[in-house]
Amino acid sequence: MKLIQLITLIALGASLTACTTANRIANIGQAPSLTAIENPQAQAGYKPVSLPMPEPEKVAYQPNSLFISGKRGFFKDQRARKVGDILTVDVTIADKAQIANKTSRARTSTNDAGAGGVVGSIFNSVVPDVSANGAIELSSGSADTGDGSVNRSETLDTSIAAVVVQVLPNGNLVIEGRQEVRVNFEVRDLILAGVVRPEDIGANNTIPSEKIAQARISYGGRGQITDVQQPRYGQQFMDAILPF
Repeated sequence: MKLIQLITLIALGASLTACTTANRIANIGQAPSLTAIENPQAQAGYKPVSLPMPEPEKVAYQPNSLFISGKRGFFKDQRARKVGDILTVDVTIADKAQIANKTSRARTSTNDAGAGGVVGSIFNSVVPDVSANGAIELSSGSADTGDGSVNRSETLDTSIAAVVVQVLPNGNLVIEGRQEVRVNFEVRDLILAGVVRPEDIGANNTIPSEKIAQARISYGGRGQITDVQQPRYGQQFMDAILPF
């Protein structure tokens, strides 16, 4: 049974590799294609955001009045407010982390057990060459030493236009944005999503990335350079199944 499962896994891996290889061979000499512009809500895997919301405020209508309670301002501005509006996000990331941990543990134990009196006499009659005193001796020892460190620095400074895809009941905006730039045979992808407050959007319709709640920012690429930087499929497969 295990042999059949192993053969099945190898066959599946070979078929997937063959499909990927055929696709790569068909695209030799061609630059990676850009993805089509799509409705974010119509994409596969899209899930509306649901967050805890306050109780809705009751609007008191006042006849013969120029002002209505609940409005944000007297004059309408051009900042993003509703689904489909566009705003600019200034992405600025300058993170630096240094972590060092070191642990050391050691333990040693020794136990002796013997028999005397009548029990010792019986033991000596059965095993005359072994003394009953100290007949059982147990000892154990263990040691563990660990040392780890993290030293990383990341910097990203760019801008991206995002689209309002959902307006939450409390007025907060769910935004998503994607930017693709192709240079020769390499495509650079910048993907951004999160929740923003309309009050944090500036007069020029921009918002800094540090004011985006639940921010999801992805910066990467695909193409020949990215392909060379990745381990081969066979190596990734062996790394996944080998326990050592």
